[in-house]
Amino acid sequence: MATAAASLPSLALSRGGLDRRSELRTEPGLLEQLLDDPGTRVLELVDGRADVEEHGDDAEVSLRYRSPEAGDRGRFVAYLGHDAPAGGTAYVLSVADDRANPDGDRRSGLRAVGARLGDLDAGVLTTATGLANWHRSHTFCPRCGSPTQPARAGWIRVCPVDASEHYPRTDPAVIMSVVDADDRLLLARGVGFAAQGMSVLAGFVEPGESLAAAVAREVYEEVGVPVEDVTYLGDQPWPFPSSLMVGFTARAVSTELRLQEDEIEAARWFDREQLRAAVEDGSLRISSRISIARRLIEHWYGEEIDVPDTTLRG
Repeated sequence: MATAAASLPSLALSRGGLDRRSELRTEPGLLEQLLDDPGTRVLELVDGRADVEEHGDDAEVSLRYRSPEAGDRGRFVAYLGHDAPAGGTAYVLSVADDRANPDGDRRSGLRAVGARLGDLDAGVLTTATGLANWHRSHTFCPRCGSPTQPARAGWIRVCPVDASEHYPRTDPAVIMSVVDADDRLLLARGVGFAAQGMSVLAGFVEPGESLAAAVAREVYEEVGVPVEDVTYLGDQPWPFPSSLMVGFTARAVSTELRLQEDEIEAARWFDREQLRAAVEDGSLRISSRISIARRLIEHWYGEEIDVPDTTLRG
């Protein structure tokens, strides 16, 4: 059984100031009403990227919203929520993946800017990205194969042939910092990661499995290390395409490594001085700030690690 501990701080994609107002999704004509209102804020995604604005030398960026346009009515649109529990401004997603990008390099995806957005924008883009990804890959009914249609303001798809309803799915995945009796951290490099890239272990939860059992199974499968004292630390959505990353720490019972060759290319135990030196000399690249992996590493390290964001996968 997993135990609970203090939550991880600064999980970039767990923030958000939107009130989803799910009770509004069944209102007849909701999207039409919102698209008729020039005060509605529309987030347009083009190939999964949103229009963003840099704020000078400040690291923070913000999303550029616009008023509804006539072309929105011919695209997939979804109601995302309001910025206040009662009233406030409504936010709508409009997907235009088939349109050429008119704004050049101003458009960025969630991976690139998620950690630099304010709370409201981070929640809007995370939700919009996950919803758009799900609709893109679920256009046909899994029962009869007929094309499905969006319904409930973009939050489900319905088959017009058998009337079945299909809801956006989220796949739970565990991600864990494994620490040994000497307080060393285990990092590994998956097959396909960049040459210097290493991170904590992770894997999907299997049917009939608890989160703590998934932690123990994944660690043992990937590196041959049994663990105990599985402790929950935090979670965040990861819409690439549709996961919820649930973060844990666990104590290693042994330190002998036996790598799953088709999954893990390399693994190593680090003490804090070794990790700091490896990061500083460039021989180790760790996960970006948008990921819960980075926060798990920093939770063990004891403070934020001042190193530019990198991409681990090649």
